[in-house]
Amino acid sequence: MSLDSYVTLGRSGLRVSPFTLGTMTFGEDHGWGSSPQESANILAAYLDRGGNSIDTANIYTNGHSEKIIGDYFAGRSALRDRVVIGTKFFGNLYENDPNGGGAGRKAIVQQLENSLRRLQTDYVDIYWLHNFDPSTPVEETLRALDDLISDGKVRYVGFSDVPAWATAEAATIARFRGWAPIIALQLEYSLLERTSEGELIPMAQALGMGVMPWGPLKSGFLSGKYSSTTSGPVDTTRTQLVGAPSEADYVVIDALNAVAAEVGASPAAVALAWVQGRPGITSTLVGARRIDQFEANLQALDMTLTEAQRGVLDDVSAPTLNFPADNNRTLAPMIQFGGATVDGRPSMVSPLLQASSARY
Repeated sequence: MSLDSYVTLGRSGLRVSPFTLGTMTFGEDHGWGSSPQESANILAAYLDRGGNSIDTANIYTNGHSEKIIGDYFAGRSALRDRVVIGTKFFGNLYENDPNGGGAGRKAIVQQLENSLRRLQTDYVDIYWLHNFDPSTPVEETLRALDDLISDGKVRYVGFSDVPAWATAEAATIARFRGWAPIIALQLEYSLLERTSEGELIPMAQALGMGVMPWGPLKSGFLSGKYSSTTSGPVDTTRTQLVGAPSEADYVVIDALNAVAAEVGASPAAVALAWVQGRPGITSTLVGARRIDQFEANLQALDMTLTEAQRGVLDDVSAPTLNFPADNNRTLAPMIQFGGATVDGRPSMVSPLLQASSARY
């Protein structure tokens, strides 16, 4: 696999690289991150490898991430139309302004104008709702986004971190109103966060939405810097934000480190390859604060995990899903198929079925 082995994002005509460049760390405004020059180096390395999909948000480093991207392409205007730039709305950059964030029309339109100014472009390819806004009617959000597409300022719409029921509702409304569809989801997904397998990922597969996971290294916990015998790097600012791995996390981390040693690659590359190879995943968000970290992460492109290695990682990281997902995963096949193997998935025979041979 390579960055120019492009994939179609959901039920759309948009093609993206299997790894999307995540730029949350572009800019040092939050006390950690990449300098503008290092950010430009990472961006150049990604593009040089054939990458074409770049993800940012209005609130990343208070807008600096968007500005760094805009400055880069301003000096390379011929490249702008050759790449896919996605940004997000929802985050409020203005204290005590009740309309500065969220998914209302006023916020959406104003945030897009500010993002376009920082990005130094007249359109974005994907405009993502960054979080769920329960206080705004979804019809208002969808109509505003559809208008922006009609205006030529947005090409496609995506949802990030929105509950499955709310996303499905929005997708249904958009379809029957003839508004722009939701083509993709962003959601947290990694060896340490798999609960989206219960509702979000199956919903995306059923509705034809692409899935773009964020946090595949779980705040660096899966980067190779941690193990049960080492505490990881000392970074007070980030520790305050993300905490430290739990005892259960370390069981997964140690298994990942062992597989990485067997493969001869970094744990980060193995973790990324595992995510990108999971069912329903379209393009995984990959970022780094330094160019050497980024280049190391791209080792995942050249990696093929064996079925046994995937099995180890699948088993050690198996999530406990909410009802009814866990029930449907285990109990339902036993009741439905009675021990038969269907679509390659074996089922158990119900003990209640075996308790008596009588049938009435």
